[in-house]
Amino acid sequence: MNYFYRKLIFCLMMFYSTCLAWAADEPSAVGAATISTPVASVTAIAPAPSAAPDTPTTPAKPQTLDDRIEEVKSDVIKINRDLLVLEEELLFPANTQVVLFVSMDVGKMFELDSVQVKIDDKPIANYLYTPLEVQALHRGGVQRLYLGNLRAGEHELVAFFTGGGPHVRDYKRGATIKFTKETQAKYVELRIRDSQAKLQPEFDIKMWQ
Repeated sequence: MNYFYRKLIFCLMMFYSTCLAWAADEPSAVGAATISTPVASVTAIAPAPSAAPDTPTTPAKPQTLDDRIEEVKSDVIKINRDLLVLEEELLFPANTQVVLFVSMDVGKMFELDSVQVKIDDKPIANYLYTPLEVQALHRGGVQRLYLGNLRAGEHELVAFFTGGGPHVRDYKRGATIKFTKETQAKYVELRIRDSQAKLQPEFDIKMWQ
């Protein structure tokens, strides 16, 4: 079944790529149609000079090539978005889906370098952050770290956070949680927060249904 849908996605993307190429090669045809229209209108009026002039009507503005290209591009973007959603639903159905997010609250006491995550002692994610990505987390951004499948039942998740801690020292801490995967999708948030009372960063894991 997955092979069939992948073939369908590939065929649709090839079709819309062809539409874009066709639209880009069309300027000569549009130019010819624009030139021939005034000639036809003069020929039709010439045989009846004595007829009372009709009220002039504003002709419909012809659609330019740029407009047509933009319409095709918009359709391709919409189709591509729908195909990505369809592919995600096929590869990661809700009954086995698990999603991990990373968020940071303030983060002045910890400069994040990397995150490593294991489920049932099996590594599933290992991400190294750039300074721009850390800045985005400081401004309230949330990163989707992992999307995958997990069978129903009991599981253990362990996350390791590496970076610079207080007094510019290397800092590595871990957080762990045991959870039950049911038939609904499971959303997990890995949170980094500053503890003003302890004057050091805290790391915890929150489960969302």
